[in-house]
Amino acid sequence: MLTALNISNIVLIEKLNLEFGAGLNILTGETGAGKSILLDALSLALGARSDAGLVRSGCDMASVVAEFDSTPDTVRAILTENGIDSDDNLILRRTLSVDGKSRAWINDTPVSVRVLHDVGDALVEIHGQFANHRLLNQSTHRAALDEFAIAHIPGFADLLADTRSAYNEYHAADLKLRELRETVARAADERDFLEHNVAELRALNVRVGEESELADKRTAIMNAEKNAAIVSDANSAMNPNGKSLDAFVFDVAHILERVKTDPNPYAEQIEKLYEVADTLATVSSCLTPDDMDVASIDEIEERLFAIRAAARKHRVPADELPQKLEQMSAQLEVIDNSDAALKKLAHDVDMFRTKFDACAAKLSAERMVAADKLRTLLRGEFPDLKLGNADFMVERAETNPTATGVDDVTFMIKTNPGSPFAPLHKSASGGELARLMLAMRVVLITDTDAHTFVFDEVDTGISGATASAVGLRLNKLAQTAQALVVTHSAQVAGFADYHFKIEKSVHDDKTTTTVREITGDERVNEVARIISGAEITPESIATAKTLIK
Repeated sequence: MLTALNISNIVLIEKLNLEFGAGLNILTGETGAGKSILLDALSLALGARSDAGLVRSGCDMASVVAEFDSTPDTVRAILTENGIDSDDNLILRRTLSVDGKSRAWINDTPVSVRVLHDVGDALVEIHGQFANHRLLNQSTHRAALDEFAIAHIPGFADLLADTRSAYNEYHAADLKLRELRETVARAADERDFLEHNVAELRALNVRVGEESELADKRTAIMNAEKNAAIVSDANSAMNPNGKSLDAFVFDVAHILERVKTDPNPYAEQIEKLYEVADTLATVSSCLTPDDMDVASIDEIEERLFAIRAAARKHRVPADELPQKLEQMSAQLEVIDNSDAALKKLAHDVDMFRTKFDACAAKLSAERMVAADKLRTLLRGEFPDLKLGNADFMVERAETNPTATGVDDVTFMIKTNPGSPFAPLHKSASGGELARLMLAMRVVLITDTDAHTFVFDEVDTGISGATASAVGLRLNKLAQTAQALVVTHSAQVAGFADYHFKIEKSVHDDKTTTTVREITGDERVNEVARIISGAEITPESIATAKTLIK
């Protein structure tokens, strides 16, 4: 529900803060007072196209803020998609500079005008000169008819759910069938290639990690001969003149032990020489070449190069060759088993399509039952709304299967006898269209996302009983949704839950439009003014009190 509208520097409005209530909000005023300006401002806040001419003369910037006390699920989805936080309260803000530049915010988060427009459409439905009502969009008619059918046709919601479920089964099976056919067609063209490569990879039988192991072995073998030469040189250095170095040191120590002095003055050096001799003997025993089979290098290199060639051929790392073999084997298996799989899937598709067709046919029949009921109810509304010559029908055309069946629905109307039916948006204009929309909204209202309706020109060309009928239906609509109505009809104004008066005044050669809520005698006088014109008479006051009562 729209709770507040704050306007600054829009045409004749300098500053205006309005608070609206639930139910029927009526706006009245003399011709030229600025009612259209008010709707211009509201439309701007809802994402309508901007016009620099809306900026008040002498000002650089205009702004409009619209506040709502709830966030419908459809709006919440739009906000979530655009990364905007949302709670129960919603604030739409729009600024417009004198150079025509426009900016928009939702809950103080900058947004594009497109996002603001999408949110505005989901919150407010305007009927009249600034119409954005969704019923004029043919793409909304099927959903509107379904909402009506759910409320008036027992079991329709279950039938709709069954059709959606049947379509999902059919669509999933059909998608699998098409994918399998495409896979088989591609694989069949590549069968020889697949068979050759699968045989090649199976023969190669690569293990994960094998390439790394072979590369390490190859490197070790290639270094083996160099290592053997180095070890041989080390042994030669330790065996000068044919005698090992450790034996030479041992002999030196043994000779020194023969010194006759007691104690032997070389005892410490002798002990160290023996230790050196033992160490040299140990080193000498370790410095023998590894017994590596250098002859296997040809076999290792052949295996390693074959693995690397296969990896290059299939454009994968060597460790992914086993996975590549599995993939190509699976493709061959699909080809080999394709006939049976295709037959099974084709059978499933036929079975699910038959089930869907049965649900869709029943859904179509029930939709036409709902269409007849909708037509009857609307035709019952038309005479009181001075649309007695109008007629309504639902045109159904078959379309491609979807989760909602096979129906393309269009609301058709004719306003004059003998004229052909035409789509809703091409058949009426001005007040006639507004009254038509009012009748449809009264009949169709169930659980709509648009909690606020705006009607302008709904009373054009009507008076007396017709105007009372319009007011009565606006009042009925306002029992379940908020309605803002700009009217010149006293009968319509009499139904107001909240009554706002739009006035234009001139001060210091500046013209300003103001809007304020009126109650009590002031409201009676305003309704009386609508009845009698500039001069309010006792009779018009009495009539105004009767209408308000």
